[in-house]
Amino acid sequence: MSAQWLKDAVFYEIYPQSFYDTNGDGIGDLNGITEKLDYIKGLGCNALWINPCFDSPFKDAGYDVRDYKKVAERYGTNEDLYRLFRTAHQKGMHVVLDLVAGHTSEEHEWFRESQKAEKNEFSDRYIWTNFCFEPADGLNYVAGESERSAAYVLNFFKCQPALNYGFYRVNRPWQKPMEHPAAIATREALKDVMRFWLSHGCDGFRVDMAASLVKNDDDQKTGTSAVWHDVRRMLELEFPDAVMISEWADPPQALRAGFDIDFYLNNRYNGYSTLLRDYDDPEREDHSYFKKDAGGNINRFLDTYLRWYEDTKEIGYISLITCNHDTRRPAYTLTEDELKLAYAFLFTMPGVPFLYYGDEIGMKYQEIPTKEGGYFRTGSRTPMQWDSNENLGFSTGDKEDLYLPVDPSPDAPTVASQESDPSSLLHTVREILALRGREKELQADGAFSVICSEPGRPFVYRRGDLILAVNPDSAEKSLPIAAGNRKIIYKIGKASLENGLLKLGTQSFTVLK
Repeated sequence: MSAQWLKDAVFYEIYPQSFYDTNGDGIGDLNGITEKLDYIKGLGCNALWINPCFDSPFKDAGYDVRDYKKVAERYGTNEDLYRLFRTAHQKGMHVVLDLVAGHTSEEHEWFRESQKAEKNEFSDRYIWTNFCFEPADGLNYVAGESERSAAYVLNFFKCQPALNYGFYRVNRPWQKPMEHPAAIATREALKDVMRFWLSHGCDGFRVDMAASLVKNDDDQKTGTSAVWHDVRRMLELEFPDAVMISEWADPPQALRAGFDIDFYLNNRYNGYSTLLRDYDDPEREDHSYFKKDAGGNINRFLDTYLRWYEDTKEIGYISLITCNHDTRRPAYTLTEDELKLAYAFLFTMPGVPFLYYGDEIGMKYQEIPTKEGGYFRTGSRTPMQWDSNENLGFSTGDKEDLYLPVDPSPDAPTVASQESDPSSLLHTVREILALRGREKELQADGAFSVICSEPGRPFVYRRGDLILAVNPDSAEKSLPIAAGNRKIIYKIGKASLENGLLKLGTQSFTVLK
C-alpha cells in the first residue's frame, strides 16, 4: 500500500522556470522555490511536484533530458536542489521530481553513443530498425540523421528518441524482447537515476508518460507493468517511503502496476473534463458542471470515477487536479465564484489532490506564442503573479528577458492583492485545505459514497461521517436529508439545515458534521 505520508498530502505543482526568479535572469530557479516554501505550506500544501529540472536543451521544456543527474544550469545547481529537499523536510513537506522514463533528449550521451556505426554498449539502449530505409512498423521514427544505417523510434516529439525497454510482442528482427540484455540495462539505468535522487533527499517521482515504456504491449500494458513492478520492488527494499505517481490516466492499470497514485487527466470529453473543461469542440456547447447554469451533469464524471474508485480504493489513490502544465487553466472559462466551488469539490474528494501554481489566485490562461514545445499549453505556463511590482513580482530582470510574459491585464490577480481580501479565491483555497487538514475523513483514504447525483438537484456526497453538498447553479436548491444531529461546519455562499431539509443558495457548497 502507499507511503503513509500520502494520506494527508496535498501537492502543489511548480513549473520551475515560471515560479520565482531570485537572480534576475528572467527565469525561475530552485532557490526561488525554497524561498517560497512558507507561502506554499501556508496554502495548506505539504508536498511539491516540480516539473523537470534536469539538464536539457529545452526543446520540450525539460521533458527532453540530456543528463538525468545534473540540475539544469538555469535553475541552479545540484546543491541548490539538495538544499530544497532539506529545507522542505525541516518544514514537514515532501518533494517529488518529474522523471522522464520513456525517452531522453537526442543530445543525451547515451543516444550519441547509440547513433554511432560501431557497435558499443549503448547501441541497443534505444530502438533502431536494421536499415536506414526500414520503417519502424507503425511507430514514429526518424531516419537519415545518424552515422548508423538505421532508423530510430520516437516516444513523442522528434527530439525524444525512445529508450529500449523491449517489445512485449516481437514481430520484426530488429525488435528486442523484454529480457534482452539491452532492455534490462535500460531498466537498471532508470533505477540508478532514481537511487541517485532519492539518496540525496527526493521523496519520489511523478513519471511522465508512464505507460509508454514497452512497445507492442497488450491492452493491459502487461509488459510495461512488469517493468514498474521491478522498480517498485527496488523502492520497497531500499526507499520504502518513496512514492511513484503516474501520468497514465488509467488508475486500474497504473495502481496495479505498482504506482501509489494515478491522475484522472483531462482527456477529451472524459469525465474529468466535463467538470471544468467541456469546451474542446467548438461545435459543442460548454456544459461544464461547475459553470453556472450551463446544464452540467455530475454523472458524466461519476460514471467513470465511481467505477475506478471502487476498483482501486484498497490499492492506491486517484488524483484530481485543478490544472497542470498540459492543461488550460480553469480560469479560462470559469469565474472566481465558479472556481471556489470547483476547488471545494476537488479538495474534498478521495485521493491526493494537486493544485497547480497560480490556480489559487485564479491566474488566467494567456493566448501567447509557443515556447519550448508548449504550443497551446504555453498559455498556462506564464510567470507566477506575486504582487503589483515590476513583472508582477516574479523577477527583477528586464521584461524582454522573462521566460514568458506576465499577464498584462490591469486586473491581473496577484497574491498580494488577494491576501488583503478575505473573500478572495486565495483565502477560500486556504480555508478548504485547512478543513481538509483538520478533518481526517476528508483526506486521501476517507470513505466516499454518493447520496444524491440526480440532475437538477444538489450533488450530495459522504466522506466518512461528513456530508457535503454543492449547488453550482443560480437557482436555490433543497433536498430532504437524514442529517441526524449534524451541523454546518463550513460553507461557501448560503446554506442552511432546518427540520431535515438542506437548502443551498446560489452557487453554494457546504459541509455537515
